[in-house]
Amino acid sequence: MSATSIAGPAVRRVFFRRRTSSGAVLLALLAASFVGTALISLARLALDGEYRAIEQRIQGARYRHAFRLVPKLAARLEDLQVALLDYLESGWREPDNGLWEMRGPRRHFTHSKVMAWVAFDRMVSAVREGDHLSGDVDRWEAVRDEIFAEICANGYNEEKGSFTQSYGTKELDASLLLIPRVGFLPADDPRVAGTVEAIQRELTQDGLVLRYHPAHVDDGLPGTEGVFIACSFWLVDALNAIGRYDEAVHLFERLLELRNDVGLLSEQWDPVNKRQLGNTPQAFSHFPLVVSGLQLSERRTRRSDTPPR
Repeated sequence: MSATSIAGPAVRRVFFRRRTSSGAVLLALLAASFVGTALISLARLALDGEYRAIEQRIQGARYRHAFRLVPKLAARLEDLQVALLDYLESGWREPDNGLWEMRGPRRHFTHSKVMAWVAFDRMVSAVREGDHLSGDVDRWEAVRDEIFAEICANGYNEEKGSFTQSYGTKELDASLLLIPRVGFLPADDPRVAGTVEAIQRELTQDGLVLRYHPAHVDDGLPGTEGVFIACSFWLVDALNAIGRYDEAVHLFERLLELRNDVGLLSEQWDPVNKRQLGNTPQAFSHFPLVVSGLQLSERRTRRSDTPPR
């Protein structure tokens, strides 16, 4: 399946206009991610047709790093970035399958809405700060603010004192730990601390973080799973952000002990049988290890659009 076949009409227009092969475009996007700009996951389309809508996430570092380091790449990506926002302007309102690609009913996942907010927020910042981008920044800013208001109204449960996995539920999800990291809310907002504490209280096993409770969520998968290493590093960062530095260091050091004999981490950990589970080695576990280590060494946290010095 080619990139153009899964990217949808808005993105295909960009590909065809540029007369660029799908491989070259994906290579350009990959290069952009490695120079600290947005990591763009174009789409996921199930072959059996279970979820046909495009699910796009533009994750956070500022575009200026690509513009400064790879100017030709930046020029090629500008139309693509605008095309993605054109889709998201209506697409963010639709339910999806979430970060974890759940195979159950599509829902309004809070994390998906937050990442739509990130997309508009970063583009607004890029234009306002002169990062060689142009566009209807006032409209993008209005959409960003509308998304923010909806998430706060529908993705937060007052009774639980926490954001929830999806609108209208009380279930938790580890992805909610990224709310301060992407800058949706500052770390000193009581809703952030409440979410961190709720996840520690209800979504951990032996102090390590589950993605979500499989028994409580229709994810279309049988059985159970271990704790997720990456999600536990997200907890390290969240604890550090809300001022619980010593606790963050302790958890970080515990996670380092889960490495195998050659110093590598797996996707999951079995806290009962004390063994690695899932894909090994897993890059998704090592990237947040680096981020957490850098932030702990600085005794501070940074938004995802602010690179370490």
